[in-house]
Amino acid sequence: MPNSELAKFKAEFFKALSSPIRIGILNELREGEKTVSEIRAKLGIELANVSQQLAILKSKNLVSGRKQGNNIYYSCKDPAIFQILDSAKAIFNNHLVIIRDTLETFDLET
Repeated sequence: MPNSELAKFKAEFFKALSSPIRIGILNELREGEKTVSEIRAKLGIELANVSQQLAILKSKNLVSGRKQGNNIYYSCKDPAIFQILDSAKAIFNNHLVIIRDTLETFDLET
């Protein structure tokens, strides 16, 4: 298989993005670095869950942490990730338009 390393990387990359919580964390990091507590407050989920998901993102080299005093500030390692998330949002919106148009067609037929 050509580019098998690239295919493996892509598969692992998309696995890292397979959690709504991890996507939420990345979206929070668009605005800049944040602590676990700040992310927890924005997403409204348990601190332990945020920490666990950040560990996964960190293990996949998608986020990095910087210790300052008692806090660790997390940031996204590559802003290109946001382009991918924005593309996924555009695809989602396109699907909604298709569904809406299909439903309107059904309404017209009845």
